[in-house]
Amino acid sequence: MQVSFFINGESKSVEVADENTPLLWVVRDILDLKGTKFGCGKAACGACTLHVDGEAIRSCSYAVKFAKGKQITTIEGLGNEENPHPVQQAWIEEVVPQCGYCQPGFMMATAALLDKIPNPTDEDIDKNIINVCRCATYYRMRKAIHRAAELKTEANPITEIENS
Repeated sequence: MQVSFFINGESKSVEVADENTPLLWVVRDILDLKGTKFGCGKAACGACTLHVDGEAIRSCSYAVKFAKGKQITTIEGLGNEENPHPVQQAWIEEVVPQCGYCQPGFMMATAALLDKIPNPTDEDIDKNIINVCRCATYYRMRKAIHRAAELKTEANPITEIENS
């Protein structure tokens, strides 16, 4: 089966034997984008989080057939070394990762949260960022999420006011 979609701003068409193949494996094994991680395979841990049409989804349980025609963003498309996304910059500033395995999923979940709630409270974070970190870097992540909100507002003050 041929599936076409946009990933990180580029049009892609992939051939898959089974339309129910998880998007995670298409991203990692066919498109060779290794930033999105496999964690539990049951949509529970969030290591595989990426965006589909701006929504944070768990790609280990999202069949590739549902990606047809959609806009997908992986951690590689969020920002880059020269121009990091505010979430990536905050993660660097707050020295969030310990082992780092789960961090791409947390950053993608955070970016989606900040698009919906530009200045989240601790309660908003607790309700929306439900990924799992084995190293328990939650305190540093919470600080980074608040810092990312500040950075995003500094970068786009008018847009953020309109979204409030």
